Amino acid sequence: MNIQRLQTRTYQLLEGGDGLADQASRRCDLFLAILVIANVLAIVLDSVPAMHHAWGDEFNAFETFSVGIFTLEYLLRVWAAGTPHGHPEVRGWRGRWAYIRSFHGVVDLLATLPFYLEFLFPEADLRVLRTLRLVRVFKLSHYSTAIEDLFQAIRDERRSFIAAIYLLLIAVLLTSSLMYFAEHHVQPDKFGSIPDAIYWSMITLTTVGYGDVTPITWAGRVLSLVTAFMGVCTVALLTGIVASSFANQMARRKALFEARARAFLSDGHISSDERHTLEQLRKSFNLSAQEADRLIREAAGEVSRRKHPPHESDQVGD
Repeated sequence: MNIQRLQTRTYQLLEGGDGLADQASRRCDLFLAILVIANVLAIVLDSVPAMHHAWGDEFNAFETFSVGIFTLEYLLRVWAAGTPHGHPEVRGWRGRWAYIRSFHGVVDLLATLPFYLEFLFPEADLRVLRTLRLVRVFKLSHYSTAIEDLFQAIRDERRSFIAAIYLLLIAVLLTSSLMYFAEHHVQPDKFGSIPDAIYWSMITLTTVGYGDVTPITWAGRVLSLVTAFMGVCTVALLTGIVASSFANQMARRKALFEARARAFLSDGHISSDERHTLEQLRKSFNLSAQEADRLIREAAGEVSRRKHPPHESDQVGD
């Protein structure tokens, strides 16, 4: 097996391939996903003093083992990204650099970086970096596009999203300023300045309502009612924008999938290579197998109607 084939095989194992490689890739994904989840659980449990005292050595050994696996995975992903299969538009170091600076590349690096920094600088107080180990939970995005879908949804509706954020900031500024003038003379410890009142405003507008800061004047209470109502409207607006973008995104994906299926069915059947392409597209679009089959059937029906349009005599009765 030459270097190019080995590189391609490594990419298939880590990113998904076809045939036997796809079976091995699924096992590899399952192992890494379980390891990530076990790491997050270990980090959480290690923060419990009793658990740390009883199982500290085991947690450290598991951490070392996990970092070794994650480091090997990262290096292999960097190396395999140089194949054209990793990035069709680039190859070699350009492909590797594209992976290193990607979201997944940064997450994979941060998942191991704290361990090596603590190892290289044992005398430095780098305990705060241990919290970065929880970044490993984002490694699950290799196997799910949920986070990327959220970012894409916000990106698609960025104008509406920015407008809603702008309205929220205006509401925060206005309500905190009015609450400062209404309450600062009776509660100087809680509303001593407008920045102090901003905390109350954000908590109220986001409908969290901790209750640690509450107005006691009649003007402050009236303003709190108005602020709470504005918060419900603003949060609903932001939620609606993201939900609408998710729905539009899924509709576009279904339309693209159906269009690709329609193109493949133009010759009357779908070859094995074309079916594999549709399967890869289904996975990347997060479509269920049932939904994909439905779209393929609809595409087949549309292609059949185009090839065999109904006769006018069939449409008009005698």
